[in-house]
This record gives sequence, C-alpha cells and structure tokens, in this order.
Amino acid sequence: MTKNSQPSRLFTLISWAVTGVIVLALLGVTVKQFLPAATPSLSAATPTEPSGAIQPVTTSSGVASVPAIIRRADLKTTIPNRQPYAVVDYTVGRGDSLFGIAAEFKIKPETLYWANYDVFDGSPDNISPGDVLHIPPTDGVYYKWQVEDTLESVAASFKVEPEVILNWPGNNIDLTAPQIPADSYVMIPGAKANNQPLFVQTVTRNSLKCGGGIAGRGFFAWPATNHTLSGYNFGDNGGSHKGVDISAIEGSGISAADNGVVTMAGWSEYGYGNLIQVDHGNGFVTLYAHLSAFYVKECDSVLAGAIIGAAGNTGNSSGTHLHFEIRYNGVAQNPWNYLP
Repeated sequence: MTKNSQPSRLFTLISWAVTGVIVLALLGVTVKQFLPAATPSLSAATPTEPSGAIQPVTTSSGVASVPAIIRRADLKTTIPNRQPYAVVDYTVGRGDSLFGIAAEFKIKPETLYWANYDVFDGSPDNISPGDVLHIPPTDGVYYKWQVEDTLESVAASFKVEPEVILNWPGNNIDLTAPQIPADSYVMIPGAKANNQPLFVQTVTRNSLKCGGGIAGRGFFAWPATNHTLSGYNFGDNGGSHKGVDISAIEGSGISAADNGVVTMAGWSEYGYGNLIQVDHGNGFVTLYAHLSAFYVKECDSVLAGAIIGAAGNTGNSSGTHLHFEIRYNGVAQNPWNYLP
C-alpha cells in the first residue's frame, strides 16, 4: 500500500457516512407522511370538565382526525321566581280552613276573606268542601268594578294612587285608553278592604295540648265593669264586626266571662292588638281585645270573674274600650244573646 492511499480511503468512508445520514433523513420524512395523525391526549377531559372541552372526532373508518369542540348538555336549569299576577280558583277540600289556604298561597287571611266575602257569608268558618274560592296573587283587595266607579274614586276609597291599579300587570288595562268594564275585577295591591278587626283564628285547648282545665258553666258574665256599648256593635261595618265594643277605662280590669283555659295571650296582627282568648271546653271561646296588659299566659286555667288583663287602646282602635267576642264552634255569636 502506498502512502497516498490512506487519505483516500478515509475520504471514502466519510463520504459514505454522510450519504447514509442523508438517506435516512429523507426516508424518515417520507414515512411520516403516510402515518396517521397522533390522537390528542384526553387526560384533561373529565366528566366534571365544563361544556366546550376538546374531544377527538373519529371518521367512518374509526381513525381519529382533527380535534373539535364538543358541547355537553347541562341538565341544571335555573327558573327565576316571578311574581304571580293572575287570580286562580281553588276548590275547598276536607279539612281546609281560611287560615290554612291563605298560608298555602302566602297571602293574608283577610285578603282571601274579602276576595270571597259572598262565599264566607260573614264568617271565616262558613266554607265547605266543593266551594270555589278566588285566590288573589298578592295581598290587597280583589275589587268588583261598579258602573259609577272611576279610577280616581276607587283609588281614593282604598287610599292608593290610581297608578297602583293601572300598573298592576294582572289587571290588563290599556294604558293609552284606560277603560274598566262594570262587573269586572281588578287587583289593588296593598289596599285594605276594612280597617276594623276582622277575625283571628279560634284556638282551642286541644290544639295547644293544654289538657285539663276547668269546664265552663255554659253562661257568661260581663267581662268589664261598665255594661254599655262604646263603639261598634255586633254586625256593624258591613257585617265585619264580630263582637261588641264595651266601655272601659284605660288600665281597668278585664275578667274572664266564664271558666276556661287561656289559649292565646299576646299580640295579634289582625287588628285586635293585645289579645286574650279563653276556651271554655264546651264549644265556646271568648276573645278580649285591645288590651294594655295581660296577667295570664297560654294554658293557664281561669275562673269566671278572674282578672286576666287590663283595658287599653292597642291594635286598630280609636279609643280605650274592650272588644269582646263569643264564638261557638268557631262561629261568631251575638254577645247580646248571652250577656246578662
């Protein structure tokens, strides 16, 4: 071998090596063109991932191709609480009461009572299964429009602005030409049909589970020292006044009209102010309203003539007196038929 053959052989080996690298590189590019695209990682897509997560889309041959955005169904629907505007009809069932129905529809008992005065016929207990009541959508007055009525006169009688009637959506009044036909009904939100005490729920010793107690004698004594009428009589004010207003001096003693058990002694939101109610155990219950103080509590036994409270001027009252009621099986009775 000559001296010059060594560099020649070295050059040849390097040339072959470079050629091989180039060939392999070209082969790699060619093979990559024919391989399927890599499937995107699904590790980030979990069942708790929000709508719009990236998911692979498969072709008919089952090979994954270009990724796409998939929207998952959201089964949670939020329904806003909207104010009801329409009056609905309700058929009275067994065991229903004015107070229970009012509580179910989230309105005050007096709202329900005055909207159905013809059905109740003067007493909150005069409903029977099968009777149909109109349920106002809100507290206020459900008023039957009369021929002589105007927006101004009706609004003034209920001490509200005419816009209260016009703008209530359930009345469906055309604001460009407001006309309300006679004998149609309108809702007057926030209005009161009567400022006098209407009624309070009759509470018995059984409903409070007081137990025992002294039985009533079946006749009544005067609950106040004075024996004269000072204000409204039974049946006054369109039949809404269910008792008699007896003259009394502020702070003077009020006594139980018969033996019984105290079933209520506290504030009443229905216009009675401070109120005591006594169950006499024979179907009769008496109520003593507008008191300035009471000296008994629920489930106390009392004797006829015992001082149970003091006369006052609380609640819907325009002067000191005693509002006195007698009820039999929940129905208001005329006290003059029982007082000596």
